[in-house]
Amino acid sequence: MMMTSCNEQKTPVVRPATQANRFYTSNPEELSQEVDSFLTLHSNKTTYQNVAALIVPHAGYYFSGNVAASAYMTLDPKKSYKRIFLLGPSHHEWLNGASVNSKVDYYATPLGNVKVDRETAQQLIDTDSVFSYKAAAHAQEHCLEVQLPFLQRRLNEVPPIVPIIISTNDYSKLKRMAEMLRPYFTDDYLFIISSDFSHYPSYEDAYEVDTKTGKAIETGDVEQLIATIENNAESGKRNLATSACGEFPIITLMLMLNHNYEIKHLMYQNSGDIDNHDHSRVVGYHAFAFLRKQTSESEFTLTDADKKQLKEIALQSIKDSLDSKPIARPTLHSQLSILNSKCGAFVSLHKFGRLRGCIGHFGEDYPLHEIVAEMACAAAFEDPRFTPVTREELDDIDIEISVLTPMRRIQSIDEFELHRHGIYIRKGFRSGTFLPQVADEVNWTKEEFIGHCSQDKAGLGWDGWRDAELYVYEAIVF
Repeated sequence: MMMTSCNEQKTPVVRPATQANRFYTSNPEELSQEVDSFLTLHSNKTTYQNVAALIVPHAGYYFSGNVAASAYMTLDPKKSYKRIFLLGPSHHEWLNGASVNSKVDYYATPLGNVKVDRETAQQLIDTDSVFSYKAAAHAQEHCLEVQLPFLQRRLNEVPPIVPIIISTNDYSKLKRMAEMLRPYFTDDYLFIISSDFSHYPSYEDAYEVDTKTGKAIETGDVEQLIATIENNAESGKRNLATSACGEFPIITLMLMLNHNYEIKHLMYQNSGDIDNHDHSRVVGYHAFAFLRKQTSESEFTLTDADKKQLKEIALQSIKDSLDSKPIARPTLHSQLSILNSKCGAFVSLHKFGRLRGCIGHFGEDYPLHEIVAEMACAAAFEDPRFTPVTREELDDIDIEISVLTPMRRIQSIDEFELHRHGIYIRKGFRSGTFLPQVADEVNWTKEEFIGHCSQDKAGLGWDGWRDAELYVYEAIVF
C-alpha cells in the first residue's frame, strides 16, 4: 500500500496562458520588450498614489497595447496593493451573473505565474448567489489574461488577483455585485476593468460613438452612461455591434463611486489608427483612471444648500407616501454630487419638541438622498413605537437628519476619538457598530467602547477587534 505524507503539498492548480501567440507573443523576452516599448511611449505620464481603478482595453497588443500602456503608466510601480480585482466581460458564456475564478491558484503568463486570492474569491461566492464559479467562463477568456503582462512589467510586485467575469444585463444584479465589492474598494486594493469600446462601425462613426460613451463615463453618472449606450444603439450606425463590450463591469465600477473620485480620460484610439488599410470596420479603445480624492471623514461636509435639499427630500417623501405616490427622485447635478455619496443616515421626527418617530440605516450601500427619503417614510409610518403620521400633523412636525460620513479604515485605536467617532468592526462575515452618540449615553473608556461593540454588536468577543478591520465615521446632525 502506498502511503502519502500528511505534510505533502498539493500540486498548485495553474490556469494556462491560453492567449499566448494569439493576443500577444509567447516568447518571454519578446513579450517583455513589447510591453516595455508601449510603456516607454508614456514615460512622461503622471503617476498617482491614489489610483482606485483603471479601465483598460483588451484587444491584441498590436492594436490596443498603446492605449493600455497609457493606463498602466499612471500606477506607481512601488505602491503595494493587497489585492487586484480584475473585472471583465464574457466573450463566450452567458452567465446572468458573475463567475469568480476560485478554483485555480495561479494564472500563467510567459513572464511567470500570478497568484490568485482563492479565499476572497470563495468568500464572494459564499456571500451572494449573484457570484458563482463557471469553469467555461474562464477557460478561453482573454479579457483578464491580457492585463497580466502589463501588471508584471509595471509593478515591482504583483499582488494576488481576484478574477471576475461579469455577464448580465440585470441592473439589480449589478447593484448587488457593487455592494459586495464595495468593502474592497479602498486604498488597499486596485480594480482593473477590462473593456474595448465600439465594435465594427466605420472609422468616423467609431470616433463619434466612442466620444459620447467616453464623456458619459467621465460624468460618473451611471444612468447617463446607460442612456448614452442605448442612444448609440438606436442611432443607426452601420455595423455597430456594441458601444462597450465591458459595459456591465464598467457599470459595476461606477455604482461603487461617490463624490470622492475624480475620473481622468487618458487616451483614445481605434484600430483604424493602427491599421490604415481598412477604415470600414474598426474597434475603439479608451483608457481611464479613477482617482480617489485624499479626504478624511472630517472633510465630508454638507453645505447649507445640501442640508436644505435633504430636508425637502425627507418632507416630500412623506407627502408622496400620504398621497400613495412613488417617492420622487430629486434633480442632482451629477452622479458625483455629495448627495449621491454612499453613506448611512437617521431621520428623526419631532412634534412640539417630543419624538414622533426615528428610523435609520447604517451602511454604505445606497446614495444618501435615497436613504434620507426611505428613512423619512419609515420614521413617519413604520416606527412601532408610534402611530403613523397623518396629513394634519405635517405642519407641526420638525425633521432632524443625522448623516453618517463615509467610513475610514484605521490601523490603530489611537486614531479613534471617543464622542466624535462611531466605530464599525468587521471580521469575516461578522460586523457591528456603535454610533458616535452612544459614547454620550454611557461612561465607557475608549477601550470599553470598542470592546463592547466587538462583543455585543459584532459577536467577536471582547478582544475580537484586535485582529479585525476597524473603521471610523462621524455624524452630521441638522
